[in-house]
Amino acid sequence: MGITSALVLYAVLWFLTFLVAIPIRLQTQGDVGEVVEGTHAGSPEVHNLKKKAWITTGVAAILWAILATIILSGVITVRDIDFFNRMAPAAQSDGTGG
Repeated sequence: MGITSALVLYAVLWFLTFLVAIPIRLQTQGDVGEVVEGTHAGSPEVHNLKKKAWITTGVAAILWAILATIILSGVITVRDIDFFNRMAPAAQSDGTGG
């Protein structure tokens, strides 16, 4: 896995984790009981985005480390998830290096 692939994997994991974390413990204006005129009662009042972003960074780093280890070790390869056998057979090496 190259550096670009590693960064893209981390970015995707970070955003997916952040989108999961946003609604956790969210307090809306309707929950608090102070709806500002012209806004929806479901608009966030207390969202704690900075705290959630830091937590997301840590969780995404742990998930990235797990996935990067799996990818780099070869435990799971692309051929393992080729359910329709669309990939050509793996090239066999004769051990001569050529």
